[in-house]
Amino acid sequence: MSATTTLEGAEILDERNAAPSEAHGSSEVDSVETSGGPPDVPRVPPVARRRPRRVRALTLDDWLALGGSVLASFALLYVGYLHLLDFSGFVGFVVCWYFVFIAVYATVVSIANPRHIVVERLVAATLYLVAALVIFALASTVVYTFVEGWPAFHHLNFFTHDMAGVATTAPLTQGGILHAIVGTLIMVGIAVVVAVPLGIGTAVYMTEVRGPGSHLIRTVVEAMTALSDILAGLFVYALLVVGFGLGKTGLAAAIAIAVTMLPLVARASEVALRIVPGSLRQASEALGATHWKTTWKVVLPSARAGLVTAAILAIARGIGETAVVLVTTGATSFFNANPVSEPMTSLPLFIYTAYQTHQPVALTRAFGAASVLLAMVLLLFVVARWIVRDKTGRERSRLLIVQRLFVRDVGGVDDTEADQ
Repeated sequence: MSATTTLEGAEILDERNAAPSEAHGSSEVDSVETSGGPPDVPRVPPVARRRPRRVRALTLDDWLALGGSVLASFALLYVGYLHLLDFSGFVGFVVCWYFVFIAVYATVVSIANPRHIVVERLVAATLYLVAALVIFALASTVVYTFVEGWPAFHHLNFFTHDMAGVATTAPLTQGGILHAIVGTLIMVGIAVVVAVPLGIGTAVYMTEVRGPGSHLIRTVVEAMTALSDILAGLFVYALLVVGFGLGKTGLAAAIAIAVTMLPLVARASEVALRIVPGSLRQASEALGATHWKTTWKVVLPSARAGLVTAAILAIARGIGETAVVLVTTGATSFFNANPVSEPMTSLPLFIYTAYQTHQPVALTRAFGAASVLLAMVLLLFVVARWIVRDKTGRERSRLLIVQRLFVRDVGGVDDTEADQ
């Protein structure tokens, strides 16, 4: 009796287990018969465009923490520094504000961030503050110089006349700085022709040739970098002006300026040549090029940006020389374009002599000449940046943009596939 009951129970369980499978099979058959074809293949969703995550991007909370720390530190210091402690002084207020801001900002950031994030934010805030101070100092100097010299720019004679026969108290409608501009261009031009090739050649000898005495030359160059400008002027004055009877001319001043520029060009060019990868030299020599051909065709073009920077730094130093020009050629108020016959003056020397008079009109001329000097240096740096611009990278970026537009219009391919 018990065996019969057990068999009947097992049959009932088998029927219950088989019923769902039969029902599922019948539903599949019905779906296939209804569609009248093979089952649908699931569609792959389109790949989303991958965007690089901005690691250093600041969120809204970060900006609010920074702004709140600035305002809170200012309020605390305003109450404590000026009212509770009864201190005074703008510089002291700014210095104390910085330390209070660092303490408040560190406290606010440490609430929701780990220690290394707090240190990173404090270092970043300090660096940004230092950069802002440097930019403010430079911008204030340039703006103040141009504002003070702006009245002289209203008169065309300031750029087309010299100061021959014009008193220092004469109005701005008389006289000009043409002789100083021409003298600066001639003397600095001669100095560049002398110093830049010699400096780059010295750097090539120290880094590429490494011949006898290269270590001694490097030591001399490093020592001359710290040489005072007045010593170079006295050396040229004693050797050329007095010894060889050259006289106080623009050529003597140009040679003295070249002496001050030469070690700077050599040292900066040496650094630029040293950072050229050695694999470029090895690849060129492996292709059969000689050592000189490698230096001329591979090393120097690779270091072009550094060499131009070295020349610009040296020119910026030479164009602002005053003591050297004063010792070797002296100040003059008349126009002279011949560097080997008569004395010449420069813009820095004109500024110095005009400032010594302490006359309001002369000071305006001095600030006007300083503005012209700043404009010349700025133009020089702009030209240098244009010379060393990255033509390959710019052409590659343009080609990539055109390629992306073409692929989008023709094939409709996603940007990630086009990049691959």
